Amino acid sequence: MKKVVMCLCLTLAVAGLASADELADANALLKKKAYPQAIQLYTKLANAGNAEAQFQLGEMYWYGEAGAIDEAKADAWFRKAAAKGNKGAAAALELVKQRTLRRADIDYWISTYDGADLAAGTFRCIAPRIPALSKTNDEIASVGNSVSTWQACYNGFVANLNANTPMTKLIPPDIAKLFNQKELDAATAYLDDVQQRISADATINAQLVLADFAAWRNATETYVAQHNQVVKSSTAANRSEDLGARKNNYAAPTR
Repeated sequence: MKKVVMCLCLTLAVAGLASADELADANALLKKKAYPQAIQLYTKLANAGNAEAQFQLGEMYWYGEAGAIDEAKADAWFRKAAAKGNKGAAAALELVKQRTLRRADIDYWISTYDGADLAAGTFRCIAPRIPALSKTNDEIASVGNSVSTWQACYNGFVANLNANTPMTKLIPPDIAKLFNQKELDAATAYLDDVQQRISADATINAQLVLADFAAWRNATETYVAQHNQVVKSSTAANRSEDLGARKNNYAAPTR
């Protein structure tokens, strides 16, 4: 009887060792991204009741490494693994639960976010009012100051936009962790389009401001040059008349 028990225990031990070796092989295949071979081995082990293999198989279906993303299969394997005490599977099931509860938050970053906050508050750069030309020093200084203020705001806006590129950085961490790969890819593409639109709109507005400023500067410089020439000519004429009058004042009396 003892001999039978010993043989049975030995058989079970060898089977457990084989299972451990196969799990290590499956993990190595997954690490090498040999997905077809990995899923084949994980499936064999999972069907045999290996909780870790069940969890890893659920992960592969979750991330689409088993082909296409299959949340139903992933959920089923997670539940089997969690029932056997696998902590990773239990955490995955909580993640699935949170995805259901926060579906609207996930979809917001895939199809609704418009980037309005990136052009608000400190980064709401109102274009300065630039006249056709300015004729006084006060007017010239006022325009120069307003353009400088706008330019500082615009540069800050650009720096902030660049700092948040790619715009997936804006997704709150507690939401980002709920995305599967397909959703993350969709969010990345959508947010790239939003970023390009914001950048294009800002560039067009900046070009309009700079064009108005260039036209104002040319017109103002032309006016100032002409005005200074008139003043110079007038001053020269007045000086000539003054000198003539002074000469007359000191001319020798006629006899």
